[in-house]
Amino acid sequence: MTDTLIPNGCKTNGPVENGYFKKGCNPFAQTGRSKLQNKRAVLNQEIIKQMRMRAGAENLLKATSNNKVREQVVLELSYVNADLQLLMEKLEGLNSSVEVYQNVQETASIPLIPLGLKETKDVDFSVPLKDFILEHYSEDGSNFQDEIDDLMDLRQACRTPSRNPSGVDLLANYFSQLSFLETRFFSPTRQLGIFFTWYDSFTGMPVCQQNISLEKASMLFNMAALYSQIGTRADRQTQAGLEDAIAAFQKSAGVLHFLKETFTHTPSYDMSPAMLSMLIRLMLAQAQECMFELITLPGIRNEFFSLLKMAQEAAKVGETYSQVHQSMIQTPIKNNVPFFWTTMSHLKTNHYNSLAHYFVSTALLDHQLMPSDDEDKQEKALSQLYDAMPEGRSPLDILKNKDDRRRIGKAHLQRSIMGHEEAIRTHSCCRHLQKLDILSDILQASLKRSLTKFDQNDKEDEFTDYMLAPDIISKTEKKAEMETPAAIKGPLSVFSAKQRWSAPRTIRLRLQDRDLGFTLKGDVPVQIQSLDPLCPAAAEGLREGDYIVAVGDTECKWLGVSDVMKLLKDVDEEGVNIRVVSMMDSSSQPMPTKSATYCSGLSKTYSMICLAHDEDDKNPKSRKVAKKPSFLSWGLKNKKSSSTLSLPTADYNGPWNRPTYPNSYNESALY
Repeated sequence: MTDTLIPNGCKTNGPVENGYFKKGCNPFAQTGRSKLQNKRAVLNQEIIKQMRMRAGAENLLKATSNNKVREQVVLELSYVNADLQLLMEKLEGLNSSVEVYQNVQETASIPLIPLGLKETKDVDFSVPLKDFILEHYSEDGSNFQDEIDDLMDLRQACRTPSRNPSGVDLLANYFSQLSFLETRFFSPTRQLGIFFTWYDSFTGMPVCQQNISLEKASMLFNMAALYSQIGTRADRQTQAGLEDAIAAFQKSAGVLHFLKETFTHTPSYDMSPAMLSMLIRLMLAQAQECMFELITLPGIRNEFFSLLKMAQEAAKVGETYSQVHQSMIQTPIKNNVPFFWTTMSHLKTNHYNSLAHYFVSTALLDHQLMPSDDEDKQEKALSQLYDAMPEGRSPLDILKNKDDRRRIGKAHLQRSIMGHEEAIRTHSCCRHLQKLDILSDILQASLKRSLTKFDQNDKEDEFTDYMLAPDIISKTEKKAEMETPAAIKGPLSVFSAKQRWSAPRTIRLRLQDRDLGFTLKGDVPVQIQSLDPLCPAAAEGLREGDYIVAVGDTECKWLGVSDVMKLLKDVDEEGVNIRVVSMMDSSSQPMPTKSATYCSGLSKTYSMICLAHDEDDKNPKSRKVAKKPSFLSWGLKNKKSSSTLSLPTADYNGPWNRPTYPNSYNESALY
């Protein structure tokens, strides 16, 4: 089996054909991200060990009536539950360790929250796939050992994807292969015996199923997680870096939305509809935050209209984080989301709302309505700032009255100070937030700026006014939206594991009065129709509806009617051999029971239900015959078959539609 994890500088033992073998990150690289992922894998194993111990103890407690044994079991259960609680806290700490994902050059940006990759166990496709190839397609499965090894290598590489677009392409390519694999090998009438095990990203609980939908859903989750890590890693001190971060978070939200809409009954809680909805809001909020940073990157002009615009932009960011926080504190999400995430979203809500009030106060305190100013334009801008004007005053009265501007400006400053103080208090409540020194510095600097402006506009003889500044209407020039990656095409639905096929039969064709005794229909592949029951071919065993897969020594699974007719027109009196297959009736086969599932806290017969593929065939185009075609290559050419899947497109160019990968290994792509 080809090793997919080759450190930089190491050479393979031979040429890599077509640059196929995709490399993940070196799993032994001792970087911050790899250490966290390794710790996550160890914690997952410890959690499942404690869960098995707890399940055994609970079964013993139910089975025994001996009081001494029951007391001992209850004591052991208390220890196991305590250990589980500690392990959960450690896993929560890993999900809260966001500093290792940030850009190493960041010095003045608030940290963002990435998603951690789901962990999985190794899967051996070899024996089940080879057995199915022999039984279903009547071919020797050992002839495809190299392709099966390549598939297993690709899956192994997907466990350590690089944190860049190449890593996303790696996951997308494997997801595309799963679509082909599902169509060809995962029949609705039987189970292959391949078990997929994945661990919950938040709780570490394992889920094991024979349903390939679990594998596909988990791969989509990891793709979204990788997009979030790419966005977190971007350099937010540059325009290009901020644009990359915005695109990454929007794509992460798009993949999560696709996962939510397509795989509707996932047994893993991190992929439940409620959790995915919260994660989508989180990704969009972080994209909106980056958009605000992009607008403010050149600097904010101390000008009336510019300050009001920035106030509404900051209010928009605060509003999105408020929605995220509200979704995080709902049951049962609050029991599984790290406390760090909840406090961070609450902190950012207060911080950006406070910035909005600061900008409004600066606009009112530092600028007066001058005769040369556009009075109507300023009145319109101020009227669009509030739902209801302060104290029922008209916008024009506020603009013209210096005392009113001062009172309302100071009221906004007071709300800004209160919001920053609340953000600092929230920061002190979470030990993981306290580790982020840059966050503390930003909050303290923002509070100091508001206090300084308040002192500059405070008069000793001024009567204290307890007026409460109204809320600011959020508004943005560009709203963060989900960006669904490009759709991928599904394989041909006719030649798949859902159909039953006869073994290939050889028929000798001979001319009779310059007629073969049948006509051809279809585009690709060609099918027999209008068969004369008295012709020699019918006597040889040819049937109406048979598919021609070879004429002589020429394979023609991918040839259209015109190409096959060219091969048959040269038939002489001696005739020519053709190979055909027949589609068998599968309606009599019983449907299997629900797939076996192991998931803590869920029924063992709980199954995932995946959105069904639309299998309406469209007319495919013809193509040249493959050099080594087989039953496994059927279905790969129909680029126009419809599909409900929507992910980044990958190019394919082999019997397994293998994508072309670069041979180079990028050191910067390590964890």
